[in-house]
Amino acid sequence: MCGSELHSLPEGVQRVSRVLQDAGHPHSPRMLDDACRTAQQAADALGISVGQIAKSIIFRRKSDEAAVLVITSGDKRVDEKKVDALVGKTGRADADFVKARTGFTIGGVSPVGHVTPPVVLIDRELFRFEDIWAAAGHPHAVFQLRPQDLEKLTGAPVADVV
Repeated sequence: MCGSELHSLPEGVQRVSRVLQDAGHPHSPRMLDDACRTAQQAADALGISVGQIAKSIIFRRKSDEAAVLVITSGDKRVDEKKVDALVGKTGRADADFVKARTGFTIGGVSPVGHVTPPVVLIDRELFRFEDIWAAAGHPHAVFQLRPQDLEKLTGAPVADVV
Protein backbone atom coordinates (compact mmCIF):
# COMPACT_ATOMS: atom_id res chain seq x y z
CA MET A 1 0.00 0.00 0.00
CA CYS A 2 1.44 3.36 -0.95
CA GLY A 3 0.99 6.61 0.91
CA SER A 4 -1.89 8.01 -1.19
CA GLU A 5 -4.00 4.87 -0.67
CA LEU A 6 -3.45 5.13 3.07
CA HIS A 7 -5.04 8.62 3.29
CA SER A 8 -8.39 7.37 1.92
CA LEU A 9 -8.74 4.80 4.74
CA PRO A 10 -10.49 5.50 8.07
CA GLU A 11 -8.13 6.92 10.72
CA GLY A 12 -8.00 3.72 12.81
CA VAL A 13 -7.13 1.65 9.74
CA GLN A 14 -4.39 4.14 8.83
CA ARG A 15 -2.90 3.71 12.32
CA VAL A 16 -2.96 -0.09 12.05
CA SER A 17 -1.53 0.05 8.54
CA ARG A 18 1.41 2.17 9.70
CA VAL A 19 2.19 -0.29 12.52
CA LEU A 20 2.09 -3.20 10.07
CA GLN A 21 4.25 -1.37 7.52
CA ASP A 22 6.79 -0.35 10.17
CA ALA A 23 7.03 -3.97 11.34
CA GLY A 24 7.53 -5.24 7.78
CA HIS A 25 4.31 -7.26 7.97
CA PRO A 26 3.49 -8.75 4.54
CA HIS A 27 -0.28 -8.13 4.65
CA SER A 28 -2.00 -4.73 4.55
CA PRO A 29 -5.47 -4.11 5.97
CA ARG A 30 -8.27 -5.15 3.66
CA MET A 31 -11.59 -3.29 3.56
CA LEU A 32 -14.67 -5.52 3.34
CA ASP A 33 -17.98 -4.54 1.77
CA ASP A 34 -19.99 -5.32 4.89
CA ALA A 35 -19.30 -4.60 8.54
CA CYS A 36 -17.88 -7.53 10.46
CA ARG A 37 -18.56 -6.60 14.08
CA THR A 38 -18.61 -10.24 15.21
CA ALA A 39 -16.21 -13.11 14.67
CA GLN A 40 -18.92 -15.03 12.81
CA GLN A 41 -19.60 -12.13 10.43
CA ALA A 42 -15.90 -11.78 9.69
CA ALA A 43 -15.46 -15.52 9.12
CA ASP A 44 -18.44 -15.60 6.77
CA ALA A 45 -17.14 -12.61 4.79
CA LEU A 46 -13.68 -14.19 4.45
CA GLY A 47 -14.87 -17.76 3.83
CA ILE A 48 -12.90 -19.18 6.77
CA SER A 49 -13.71 -20.91 10.05
CA VAL A 50 -14.79 -18.69 12.94
CA GLY A 51 -11.84 -20.05 14.97
CA GLN A 52 -9.46 -18.31 12.55
CA ILE A 53 -10.74 -14.90 13.62
CA ALA A 54 -8.49 -13.32 16.24
CA LYS A 55 -11.06 -11.44 18.28
CA SER A 56 -9.91 -8.60 20.51
CA ILE A 57 -11.69 -8.34 23.85
CA ILE A 58 -11.03 -5.31 26.07
CA PHE A 59 -11.37 -5.47 29.86
CA ARG A 60 -10.84 -2.70 32.42
CA ARG A 61 -8.27 -3.50 35.13
CA LYS A 62 -9.75 -2.30 38.40
CA SER A 63 -6.52 -1.40 40.21
CA ASP A 64 -5.34 1.20 37.70
CA GLU A 65 -8.04 1.52 35.01
CA ALA A 66 -5.66 0.07 32.40
CA ALA A 67 -7.11 -1.51 29.29
CA VAL A 68 -6.44 -5.25 29.13
CA LEU A 69 -6.59 -6.68 25.61
CA VAL A 70 -7.23 -10.41 25.34
CA ILE A 71 -6.82 -11.78 21.81
CA THR A 72 -8.53 -15.12 21.40
CA SER A 73 -9.91 -17.41 18.77
CA GLY A 74 -13.37 -16.49 17.47
CA ASP A 75 -14.84 -19.81 18.52
CA LYS A 76 -13.74 -19.50 22.18
CA ARG A 77 -15.03 -17.59 25.19
CA VAL A 78 -12.63 -15.75 27.50
CA ASP A 79 -12.55 -16.98 31.11
CA GLU A 80 -12.31 -13.77 33.15
CA LYS A 81 -11.03 -15.64 36.21
CA LYS A 82 -8.03 -16.87 34.19
CA VAL A 83 -7.38 -13.34 32.93
CA ASP A 84 -7.66 -11.93 36.46
CA ALA A 85 -5.15 -14.50 37.75
CA LEU A 86 -2.63 -13.20 35.20
CA VAL A 87 -3.17 -9.41 35.27
CA GLY A 88 -5.20 -8.59 38.38
CA LYS A 89 -8.93 -8.08 38.88
CA THR A 90 -10.72 -6.88 35.77
CA GLY A 91 -14.22 -5.81 34.87
CA ARG A 92 -16.18 -5.16 31.72
CA ALA A 93 -15.20 -2.21 29.57
CA ASP A 94 -17.99 -0.12 28.08
CA ALA A 95 -17.91 1.38 24.59
CA ASP A 96 -16.65 4.78 25.83
CA PHE A 97 -13.76 3.18 27.76
CA VAL A 98 -12.80 1.05 24.73
CA LYS A 99 -12.83 4.04 22.37
CA ALA A 100 -10.90 6.29 24.79
CA ARG A 101 -8.17 3.75 25.54
CA THR A 102 -7.77 2.05 22.16
CA GLY A 103 -8.91 4.65 19.64
CA PHE A 104 -11.15 1.98 18.08
CA THR A 105 -14.86 1.31 18.33
CA ILE A 106 -16.14 -2.07 19.50
CA GLY A 107 -16.32 -4.34 16.46
CA GLY A 108 -13.12 -2.91 14.98
CA VAL A 109 -10.59 -3.23 17.82
CA SER A 110 -7.26 -4.24 16.34
CA PRO A 111 -4.55 -6.09 18.24
CA VAL A 112 -2.13 -3.30 17.22
CA GLY A 113 -2.19 0.47 16.80
CA HIS A 114 -3.83 1.44 20.11
CA VAL A 115 -3.67 5.09 21.17
CA THR A 116 -2.70 3.95 24.70
CA PRO A 117 -0.74 0.68 24.87
CA PRO A 118 -2.84 -1.94 26.67
CA VAL A 119 -1.81 -4.93 28.75
CA VAL A 120 -2.04 -7.75 26.18
CA LEU A 121 -2.58 -11.51 26.44
CA ILE A 122 -2.72 -13.86 23.45
CA ASP A 123 -4.76 -17.02 23.89
CA ARG A 124 -2.94 -20.20 22.93
CA GLU A 125 -6.01 -21.49 21.07
CA LEU A 126 -5.07 -19.26 18.11
CA PHE A 127 -2.06 -21.48 17.50
CA ARG A 128 -4.36 -24.24 16.19
CA PHE A 129 -4.33 -22.36 12.89
CA GLU A 130 -1.63 -21.50 10.38
CA ASP A 131 -3.36 -18.30 9.24
CA ILE A 132 -5.66 -16.04 11.22
CA TRP A 133 -7.39 -12.71 10.59
CA ALA A 134 -7.79 -9.76 12.94
CA ALA A 135 -9.73 -6.50 12.93
CA ALA A 136 -7.74 -3.61 11.49
CA GLY A 137 -9.17 -0.62 13.31
CA HIS A 138 -12.65 -0.44 11.75
CA PRO A 139 -15.67 -2.80 11.54
CA HIS A 140 -15.07 -3.15 7.77
CA ALA A 141 -11.29 -3.72 8.00
CA VAL A 142 -9.28 -6.90 8.62
CA PHE A 143 -5.73 -8.12 8.10
CA GLN A 144 -4.17 -11.53 7.72
CA LEU A 145 -1.37 -12.89 9.90
CA ARG A 146 -0.02 -15.99 11.60
CA PRO A 147 -0.30 -16.50 15.36
CA GLN A 148 3.48 -16.11 15.57
CA ASP A 149 3.15 -12.70 13.88
CA LEU A 150 0.72 -11.68 16.60
CA GLU A 151 3.35 -12.45 19.24
CA LYS A 152 5.95 -10.44 17.32
CA LEU A 153 3.68 -7.47 16.64
CA THR A 154 2.36 -7.16 20.21
CA GLY A 155 5.24 -8.52 22.31
CA ALA A 156 2.53 -10.22 24.39
CA PRO A 157 2.74 -13.55 26.19
CA VAL A 158 0.75 -16.57 25.08
CA ALA A 159 -1.53 -17.86 27.83
CA ASP A 160 -4.50 -20.11 28.57
CA VAL A 161 -7.35 -17.64 28.96
CA VAL A 162 -10.43 -19.56 27.73
